[in-house]
Amino acid sequence: MRLFGKDLSFYDLLEGQAQSAYDAAREFHALSQDFGHLDQHLQKLDAIEHDADQLTHQLANKIDSTFVTPLDKEDLHTLSSRLDDITDAIEAAANRIGIYRLPAPRPDLEPLVAQLVLITQAIQEAVAALRHAYSRETMQPLFIRVHEIENDSDGRFRQALDELFNTPNPDPLMVIKWKEIYDRIEMAIDTCEDAANVVESVVVKYA
Repeated sequence: MRLFGKDLSFYDLLEGQAQSAYDAAREFHALSQDFGHLDQHLQKLDAIEHDADQLTHQLANKIDSTFVTPLDKEDLHTLSSRLDDITDAIEAAANRIGIYRLPAPRPDLEPLVAQLVLITQAIQEAVAALRHAYSRETMQPLFIRVHEIENDSDGRFRQALDELFNTPNPDPLMVIKWKEIYDRIEMAIDTCEDAANVVESVVVKYA
């Protein structure tokens, strides 16, 4: 069974969106270790986010202009929206570093963003698997991996906040700035889990 029949462009667009999220996470990870070239990393992230938006619009137009889609239109719109939200959240988190003119990364930034790379890679694999219409049982390890990464990230996020708020004589403004960045990273990771849940629902529905 093929979820989208013979029209492979549905797969191509969804996979492109998932690839954009993964590319954004990797660029953010590079940034987290290289504040010296912050502007260059942010420019690359902006380009990735722009390309991702284009894919989102292309898919939305294709869904709306197709009278009968082999997959429920609402499922397509939902998955596309979640994938776009991941890239948007990553780009927003990284841009806060530039907006706030933070001079150097905190030690816990890179490990958090590394989790983002892992979970977007898993999402990329899950979306790519739709092309092959694998069963839920076959894809279950991927879904489990996503949930495990999300749970691990929750622990790292709480630890980062604990260290941020309990540093002796903290600068209140810096605390506010870093907390917003951490919150946006957590949002991106949570959205990855949401996307995985949509993929799982689609696989079950069209098994």
